[in-house]
Amino acid sequence: MSSNIKIERELLTKPGDTILETIEYLKMSQAELADRMGKTPGKINDLISGKAPITINTALQLEKVLGIDMQFWLNREMHYREKLARLEQEEFLEQCLDWLKEQPIKELQKFGYLKSSSVGTGMVEECLQFYGVVSPVEWENVYIENYAQTSFRKSPSHKTLLSSMAAWLRIGELKLRKQQFPEYKKDSFKNVLQEIKTLVETQPEDFPTTLQAMCQQAGVAVIYSNTLPKAPISGAARWVGGTPLIQITDRYKTNDHFWFTFYHEAGHILLHGKKDIFIEEFEGVENDTEKEREANDFARDWLLPDTFLAEIDNQSVDEKAVRRIARNYATHPAIVIGRLQNLNMVPHYFGANLKVKINLDYFIEH
Repeated sequence: MSSNIKIERELLTKPGDTILETIEYLKMSQAELADRMGKTPGKINDLISGKAPITINTALQLEKVLGIDMQFWLNREMHYREKLARLEQEEFLEQCLDWLKEQPIKELQKFGYLKSSSVGTGMVEECLQFYGVVSPVEWENVYIENYAQTSFRKSPSHKTLLSSMAAWLRIGELKLRKQQFPEYKKDSFKNVLQEIKTLVETQPEDFPTTLQAMCQQAGVAVIYSNTLPKAPISGAARWVGGTPLIQITDRYKTNDHFWFTFYHEAGHILLHGKKDIFIEEFEGVENDTEKEREANDFARDWLLPDTFLAEIDNQSVDEKAVRRIARNYATHPAIVIGRLQNLNMVPHYFGANLKVKINLDYFIEH
């Protein structure tokens, strides 16, 4: 406990102190007060010591016995309890300073989620408000227990990684709150995914906002957020408050990765349950292997099904062939390149000029 809190506690006076001063002035003993109020001496002692609060009924009794207005006692009690609660909260926040050390403070400050510039109880309180929890215990229950595997979350060395993951997820939730979504309709989302293939093929500059608007019509939220240094996540799919949420970063910076991530997460929304949570490429989270395979197959089949392989001559894969396949399947050449690289049919540097650089910074509102 800091010296300031200790001094404030010592200076804080209870309503019972005022009761004592009043009965001393009236030359009345505590026993007589008990008799006049119809209470036991023990109840009066609890009242004076602050163990028992002054209720409306007690305030009425004090008004009759001591001649001091009921509202005075109620106000005295309210101010005392409020001050006491604030002091106890300050003591509690001091105990949370170690938890604060695990949080990605610099990033949360940079993105405008934390205003405090100095580490202290004020920043702890602000960080708890950011997460919408009352203590690190609830923070762990909501953001760690539900996501990270047991062995990972119990390791002290992984605390900062888990905190970055939690912060990234929370940012997605806060961005979601700023928008309104109609009820999710599975068939509508399937139709939208078909329309989105035009964005994949043409890759317009404003595709991020168009993608969001198209998905919103089907009741699906698409949120863009920055990767955090210790949580290099590419995407996530989950349901928040009844709305399916696809959260994406531009971790890999090219359109083939972006679209595969999007359709992969869309697959999770369409194929899997509302209670399922999928966080991609974070070592502390172990997604269901079978469901991940299903989402991979879903993304592959929508973007470029395996039938394209029949058009490939292993001895003559060149940019001309890539462009031809892209035209035949109404997709972008980068998607073809990405599949070929994933199948180890071309080197990683092949077709780099056909990929489009992705930067979501302009489309991310902090």
